[in-house]
Amino acid sequence: MSPQPSAASLATPDEFRAALSQLAAGVALVTVHDTGEDGEGGIGEDAGMTATSFLSVSLEPPLVLISVREDSRMDELLSRIDCWAVSLLGEQHRALASRFAMKGRLSDRLLFADTPHQRGPVSGAPLVTGALATVECRTEQRITAGDHTLLIGRVLEARVPAPDGRPLLYFRGGYRHLA
Repeated sequence: MSPQPSAASLATPDEFRAALSQLAAGVALVTVHDTGEDGEGGIGEDAGMTATSFLSVSLEPPLVLISVREDSRMDELLSRIDCWAVSLLGEQHRALASRFAMKGRLSDRLLFADTPHQRGPVSGAPLVTGALATVECRTEQRITAGDHTLLIGRVLEARVPAPDGRPLLYFRGGYRHLA
């Protein structure tokens, strides 16, 4: 019989962060097009966030998972907007990833004005020009997990516009590229 851990033996946030910083992760930009509370009214606004917590869940049906901080703007948007997109970033997108990851950053409207992109045909969300791959999704399930919300999305559209591109990676607290 193995010993049961006690509550006092939980890893601290700093220990957990240090351990997981040893795992290299791809970098993605999660985007959504917000048409407004009533679904009408003008052009609407785009929102985005840099994510390293994006993964494949299932091939049949095609499902992916993203993790967003609870009570963040993206969490609020994705609680009422079902369709969203993910652009898998290449090493040339390092500055873009940094800008969308900053706390207290400029408005997303200004960030997207400087970001070459096109609208996803399914979600209407921005897809980064030159991304290694893009997927457009519809939320299938929301799961509260600690201080984050996990969203499982059904992939409605998947494209690989830069099949020979080199990925942007996040490792040990910084952006990296393959040597």
